[in-house]
Amino acid sequence: MTLGVPLQQCGAALLTQVILSLIVVNCRVTLGARNWMRPVPSHDLPVLDLIEPKDKRYDPKPEDLSPKPLRERLDRDFDKQFMSETRPLESILHPNGTVEFSFKRTKRGKLVPSSKMPKEIRHLRLHALKLPDGSRFRMKVGKKMRRKFKQMLWAYTYCPVAYRWKDLGMRFWPRWIKEGSCLTLGSCSFPSGMSCKPHRFVRKTVLRWHCQDWTKKKHCKWIPVNIPIITECSCSC
Repeated sequence: MTLGVPLQQCGAALLTQVILSLIVVNCRVTLGARNWMRPVPSHDLPVLDLIEPKDKRYDPKPEDLSPKPLRERLDRDFDKQFMSETRPLESILHPNGTVEFSFKRTKRGKLVPSSKMPKEIRHLRLHALKLPDGSRFRMKVGKKMRRKFKQMLWAYTYCPVAYRWKDLGMRFWPRWIKEGSCLTLGSCSFPSGMSCKPHRFVRKTVLRWHCQDWTKKKHCKWIPVNIPIITECSCSC
């Protein structure tokens, strides 16, 4: 009978360890499930369209769309270059968008860059050519020719930004946003293989109509949200 007490104690201790192990495993599984359910952030630009219910009962009322208080709410965040309350004239004249190039023509018709040349091209050394065996072949290229070659290389690898006005709908204010995208007409590198991809973007703040309880449409108000807009593209892998 004296052996029964230690055996019972061992059994209780073993049962306790099993229960604790199950709790730990369950916690890990729960945490893993939570991480799995959590949405993964994306850096893909431009941002995909938001899928929303088309029921008009979720739309703001006319008194919620008064421009003056909404404009005061945005204050300095309102950027007329990238946002508009009504459909811009540019959207009507150019429904497919416009393309922004970093080159312009002078009065004589000469094509000159309108922005700073990329440092990768600007620092390119063209005085000598390195051969496969490691030796160098000195190139007799004048300063003017080197400058023209760099400008030609810049023009070939340049990735323009295509801008197009997009209607976000009445659940955003202002509802018109100027969206940027990288214009892709083929490979931008020599030899080919690289393509134009987003390089820089800016965040613009707009107002979004949001309800805490969409089923009962309670506690609805305008909240600020950030929208990334592509402003520069580059030739990359």
